[in-house]
Amino acid sequence: MSTPIRLGVLGCADIAGRRTLPAVRTVDGIDLAAVASRDPHKAQAFATRFGCAAVTGYDTLLARNDIDAVYIPLPAMLHATWIERALAAGKHVLAEKPLSADLATTRRLLDGARSAGRVLAENFMFPHHSQLTRIKELTGRLGPLRSFSSAFTIPAKPADDIRYQPDVGGGALLDIGVYPLRAALHFLGPRLDVAAAVLRVDATRKVILSGSVLLHDPHGVAAQLSFGMEHAYRATCEFVGTDGILTAQRVFTPPPSHRPVLTLTHDGHREELTLAADDQAANTLRWFAAAVTGHSTDHGHSETLHLARLVGQIEEHAITTYTT
Repeated sequence: MSTPIRLGVLGCADIAGRRTLPAVRTVDGIDLAAVASRDPHKAQAFATRFGCAAVTGYDTLLARNDIDAVYIPLPAMLHATWIERALAAGKHVLAEKPLSADLATTRRLLDGARSAGRVLAENFMFPHHSQLTRIKELTGRLGPLRSFSSAFTIPAKPADDIRYQPDVGGGALLDIGVYPLRAALHFLGPRLDVAAAVLRVDATRKVILSGSVLLHDPHGVAAQLSFGMEHAYRATCEFVGTDGILTAQRVFTPPPSHRPVLTLTHDGHREELTLAADDQAANTLRWFAAAVTGHSTDHGHSETLHLARLVGQIEEHAITTYTT
């Protein structure tokens, strides 16, 4: 049996405690070695909960010799800085999405990882859920695809939530909008461009609250996407072909016990298919471990670059409206 990857965590973010670190416990080949926080009490609370060492300060963790790879669940605007420091320290990196706020920085980070001979992966979990394989299979029954739509919206967060801080959290586009964008790339391929976009911005806090985006591919297939953090919860994808429609209701954040339900309308008949539960967080960690150990060369770099390109197009061309 190969030696387990010794994982360190930079930060005590909600996503780490709620999804990623519980999944680490279920994955062979990864051992949680330490968690770091600027607040020693937070670090100790996480360490006690997950059975690892507590470290005060991110640089202190990166300097440890008993860490092979790090997981970075920090706010979006802090990713690039700590990814570069982790790579310079010789660590493999799994970072929360997106890797950075712009294409040039994302390209620099990926080039730096290749030069260092280290894995750098973006932690989108939903592409690793088994329901996506079933969705792709069923789209073959729809005939030629004519349109795709996807939405990811969540209710408003407390006023002090990190998402409302543009210099740190980055707002709804970077935190939420990247999900339907990544889904469009997954299902429609990389040859997508932005045709139009509308962003709704909080006039006081200068942060994006929600948006709608229209993408197109060279064949005229359109992708209509929406996202926001002042809405009822949605995490949907819908495919419309010449012969049928397929709808998925819980695509992005299903818990490990959830059994996804797909709705297929074909030849005048409506069918609901209940799929098996799956742990996308554990699957993502296994994918990352396979990359680190050399058992896979799929680091997701192409998808990461195309996502950064689309985010840049949206920011450049969107019509912006402001709250009053």
